Amino acid sequence: MIHFRCNSYSLRIIVILITGIILCYSCENSIEMVKSLGEHKASIEEGRNIESIMTNGGKTSARLTAPLMIRYQTDSPKVEFPKSLHVDFYDSLTTVESQLYASYGRYLENDNKVFLSDSVIVFNRKKDTLWCKELYWDQALGVYYTDKPVVISQQVPRQKIYGQGLRADQNFKWFTLNKIGRVNTGKQSFINVADSTY
Repeated sequence: MIHFRCNSYSLRIIVILITGIILCYSCENSIEMVKSLGEHKASIEEGRNIESIMTNGGKTSARLTAPLMIRYQTDSPKVEFPKSLHVDFYDSLTTVESQLYASYGRYLENDNKVFLSDSVIVFNRKKDTLWCKELYWDQALGVYYTDKPVVISQQVPRQKIYGQGLRADQNFKWFTLNKIGRVNTGKQSFINVADSTY
């Protein structure tokens, strides 16, 4: 039989060594686990049948409706409207002055801008209509702009204008084209988008 004699100092050293060995083996983490600790998980909120009223000086200036809204809480928060959105813009008498439709929209909260794409249509009370594939809406300035091709149909004078790049106010009272491709006048076929009343 073998006997060990330990004084209290030796016993402490042995306990410290054994504890250190156990801690070293139990604290081993994979690289993936360590990397994931630093990642910020995005919080996602979802809303259906959204209606948002925008006001200016206590008066309704616009009304946005959408079947689906997804909000991402990240370093650069954004809101997506993946299944279309519709906006009615009102004048000072709360009469609809112009309307906007897009199949997709993305609101960039930090920039106060909305990116619109896929079948973007804007039209006003005079039935002047803008069609394009991509459009930015700067809410702070109240303007639309794009560098993509656009088509504009006007009732007075009756014409259809094809252009590249545009800047316009959100009520579509005025617009400026970067380049004009061609202008058709006369009895061409025009598409009139009927006013929607909600």
